Amino acid sequence: MELRDVSARIGVTTIVRGVDFAVEANEAVGLFGANGAGKTTLLRLIATLLPPAAGTGKVLGSDLVGPGRYRVRARIGLIGHVPSLYPELTLRENLEFVATVVGSPAGSVDAALASVGLAGAATRRARDCSYGMQRRAEFARELMRRPALLLLDEPHTALDDSAVAIVEHIVSATCAAGGGAVLVSHDRGRVEALTSRTVELVGGSIR
Repeated sequence: MELRDVSARIGVTTIVRGVDFAVEANEAVGLFGANGAGKTTLLRLIATLLPPAAGTGKVLGSDLVGPGRYRVRARIGLIGHVPSLYPELTLRENLEFVATVVGSPAGSVDAALASVGLAGAATRRARDCSYGMQRRAEFARELMRRPALLLLDEPHTALDDSAVAIVEHIVSATCAAGGGAVLVSHDRGRVEALTSRTVELVGGSIR
């Protein structure tokens, strides 16, 4: 992934400005910054969910403003602040839907749930799960999908100590497979232990 002099706007407000940022294969990068610095907006831009207002960039070989950005989304794993699960479906049904889309084997769903400690909650509706359980389910989803680019926004939020290893596992597995990862966090200690380098976003710009 490489961004050159990229800016992004929400409405008429410029949130990210003049950013140069790259992530190489096999690399995990930590992204720090104060609240409102533009970290989440930058992740959304990298995930191709928000077009750049200026500048150029490529993600997994696809131009950020070209038609290929829609195809490349299937290779990007994004876990944000708000769990993106279907609330009316069970945890297993949520992952079965994803498995069907990406062509994962039938047994991969229960294996993924078990790997994050949710084997006993597979039939519970997502809406009835705690925030921490929903976060675990999202990690199970990405372990099953095996994205080439992993984007994590405050990945340790709502995870107890027993679940911290899940974050380490998915980041290391992604990078070992030739992919890359960007971790946004306020938890410098944990993120620095998982990444090869860190950058700081100040007022929408990389420092």
